[in-house]
Amino acid sequence: MNRRIAVLLLPLLVAAAAGCTATGTEEPASPRPRAERPSPFEDCAKLTTPAIATPIAGAGTSSAAADATAGAEASSAATNGRAGDPLPELTLACFTGGAPIALRDVRGPAVINVWASWCPPCRKELPAFQRLSKRAGDRIHVIGVNSQDSRSAAQSIGEDLGVGFPMLVDQGTALQRALNRNAFPLTLLVDAQGRVVHTDASGALDDASLAELVREHLGVAVPA
Repeated sequence: MNRRIAVLLLPLLVAAAAGCTATGTEEPASPRPRAERPSPFEDCAKLTTPAIATPIAGAGTSSAAADATAGAEASSAATNGRAGDPLPELTLACFTGGAPIALRDVRGPAVINVWASWCPPCRKELPAFQRLSKRAGDRIHVIGVNSQDSRSAAQSIGEDLGVGFPMLVDQGTALQRALNRNAFPLTLLVDAQGRVVHTDASGALDDASLAELVREHLGVAVPA
């Protein structure tokens, strides 16, 4: 009887031994990839929804219309040198992911800042744009376009400076080429119809100069 039991148990003992051997030679599980740091920037989906602006009587709208019909000076030139042109037909990725944004679908009033982490004036003025986005609330969209930059560098700047407004990504120079501009930083003021009514490439902007540009060209009063 004992011999019969031993014969019956032998296959089970062999299988158990084989299982232990297989487990022992198994390659260790690959470590889980490190999660990316959460983006400091907001999602871009709201950019295609018109901002809720209450224009100042007699400001902004008439100025933009005059620029569109009479032309603008070099410092105010828009697409192809003509103020009042729509934003270029470009589609840019959103830093946070999700669906890319077609610039022609952006609805203003909006202030678009083109910047790069390696540009000192860009870094200097970004906090002023962040404060503008907070002070303006839903009356205007404040939008960043990170250009010719790495994701890690842009993310670090956003984290270090506390910048959180929506950020599009132009890995090359597509937007600047479409605007016939190669300077950094570059700021576009866009009206409710999606037309570029003013382009500024004068250097780092501060709170007061941004508030004045928004009042003059978009007709929206924002405290400096």
